[in-house]
Amino acid sequence: MEDNKKIEKLSDLLNASGPVKWINAITLYRSVVFPVLIFLIFTNRFDVFKWMLIISFLTDAVDGFLARKYKANSILGAKLDSVGDDLTILAAVVGLAVAKMEFLKTHWVIFAIPLSLFFIQVIGAFLRYGKLSSYHTYLAKTAAVFQGFFMCSMFLFVEPPYWLFYATGVITTLELIEEIIIVAVLPEWKTNVRGLYWVIKGKNNGSVNLKQE
Repeated sequence: MEDNKKIEKLSDLLNASGPVKWINAITLYRSVVFPVLIFLIFTNRFDVFKWMLIISFLTDAVDGFLARKYKANSILGAKLDSVGDDLTILAAVVGLAVAKMEFLKTHWVIFAIPLSLFFIQVIGAFLRYGKLSSYHTYLAKTAAVFQGFFMCSMFLFVEPPYWLFYATGVITTLELIEEIIIVAVLPEWKTNVRGLYWVIKGKNNGSVNLKQE
């Protein structure tokens, strides 16, 4: 499956072999369904929205598991995964803004801090690499799990588990701070960077040529 790592554009999937095609299709689902989620929000169809949002979060877990299981990792897959994750979170936040505005007003600081850090990270990545980062650090994967459970709980329950809300805010903030530092110290765009510790370890060993998986 080594050639699959060279897949960088959607057109490259036409010549791809093995399960990489349908695994990337699962990943692409999150981006494709984003406008549908937005439409459901503004037509007040939260009864459908919440289940489609849950499916989007589930595909994030499924495609990652399948990519590792079948060794179908690719540059395109990493990019699609990052974009799909961001769009899913954006749809969830828009849904909260429409359906749970009082909750947002009450706890706006906890939302504002990671949101501000996210924009700093995005701007930094574009200035550094000319495109979005796609690190997929261990901390980012952990934050994604917490974000998924929290966002879905907001639409499934009248009152969300507050411990989950605060834990999600803290972990997401730490994850974004780590990524901002990685942008500052990692000179080349890389995917599947395990975390800041490994970046610094690579620099101390005289190499930052981290493996792309």
